[in-house]
Amino acid sequence: MLINKEERVAKAVALFHEGYNCAQSVAGAFADLYGFTEEQAFRMAASFGGGIGRMRQTCGAACGMFLLAGLDCGVTEGKDREGKSHNYAVVQHLAHEFETENGSTICAELLGLKPKTPVVAQAEARTAEYYAKRPCAKMVETAARIFARYLEEKEEQKA
Repeated sequence: MLINKEERVAKAVALFHEGYNCAQSVAGAFADLYGFTEEQAFRMAASFGGGIGRMRQTCGAACGMFLLAGLDCGVTEGKDREGKSHNYAVVQHLAHEFETENGSTICAELLGLKPKTPVVAQAEARTAEYYAKRPCAKMVETAARIFARYLEEKEEQKA
């Protein structure tokens, strides 16, 4: 599975700037590797933006990366404990890489929100001010880069 890391990263960031949420942007940039269209990836990842449903929990970019990990090595047999454990280890590794680079995997912390900031469902308009005050594009870039690196390392281990 050959991928061009920089093209995937640029695509993820471009999708974010087109208005897709963080999770959709990351998942959409790699969807074709798993036989999905961008539209299918956007639907699968739609609820994970804004820290899962705009609740400011786990960062949407990280969630998009975790969704991709499920497509890459998730199990399809309920009793496959070894497979589940492998997938969980991959997710934990990706989360650790993301947290190491960004300081957290929590949306509210990455946005610098105060504790008890009210949670609202209304998505903000994507304006120049929106992009200027948020680190989200950087989170999307980081998550896409980490996932691309994971795929490269996986390919190197096969060789």
